[in-house]
Amino acid sequence: MKKVILSGMRPTGKLHLGHLAGALDNWVKLQKEYQCFFMVADWHALMSEYENTSLLSENIIDNVVDWLSVGIDPKESVIFIQSKIPEHLNLHMIFSCLTPLGILERCPTYKEQLREVKTRDLNTYGFLGYPVLQAADILLYKADKVPVGRDQLPHLELTREIARLFNNLYKKDIFPYPDAILTQTPKLLGLDGRKMSKSYANTINLSDPPQVITKKISTMFTDPKRIKLTDQGHPNSCNVFSYYTTFIPGMKDEVYSWCIAAKKGCTDCKKILAENIIDKISPIQRKREELCKDIGEVRKIILKGNNEAQSLAAKTMKEVSKAVNI
Repeated sequence: MKKVILSGMRPTGKLHLGHLAGALDNWVKLQKEYQCFFMVADWHALMSEYENTSLLSENIIDNVVDWLSVGIDPKESVIFIQSKIPEHLNLHMIFSCLTPLGILERCPTYKEQLREVKTRDLNTYGFLGYPVLQAADILLYKADKVPVGRDQLPHLELTREIARLFNNLYKKDIFPYPDAILTQTPKLLGLDGRKMSKSYANTINLSDPPQVITKKISTMFTDPKRIKLTDQGHPNSCNVFSYYTTFIPGMKDEVYSWCIAAKKGCTDCKKILAENIIDKISPIQRKREELCKDIGEVRKIILKGNNEAQSLAAKTMKEVSKAVNI
């Protein structure tokens, strides 16, 4: 039997090139080797977006359309919506009872978000318990592996610790201790050189039409040391070059040469990048267009995935309930 992987995304907006490079391309590869459960993490989205939920339902469908468009195959992988599987909250409640408060308050991601996010109030009970729900998500399907970046390793270690606490407390070997599959996420910044985020309006979305992509890339922050066309460029510190490296690696050496020798200006460089980005995601957009013509079929795929996820989740909770005597 294939080993199990659980991964998910919060439906907080349209998916962009950062999602493609950081997760989706990897998901497509993983589904060939593992039994993958890909979760629309709408409870997690609610934890930070509870003050404005107007687009949540729309984002859920839109995100799944993008997943299918890039190559997530519902015949190989389970695509489901977190909130439709009540066992997530049931297991979260049990884990909440045994998780020490201190390890949640020390979680580096929690502290970082409280410090940096100023547009939303995250001083809530729900947001503090984010890693506990995440542990329930992973352990409910007895995932063997979880694809994460290095910055998410503390969350996975907390999941392992919660599994240990439960297994030791109830003298049952119910939950595995999932390992990380470290994803080599490229350092991809937004158009303005800051972290790529819909909050900064600095993303190139997978659903952006060609003219929008061209316009967005034309505004990209480039090499500040290159003032005149004849000035030597510094590709290793240029955000535009990082996009070539990530999405069009076959052109990387050529671009490096023309930049370092000042054979092309930044305007031409961005124009060529836009053309290549458009070519790269055009198959995704064609598939997306087909799927959008029949959203009913997309909903059927989600319903099928919900049923498959529910079946496994119910089995796990039956074991858990017996162990806890409830």
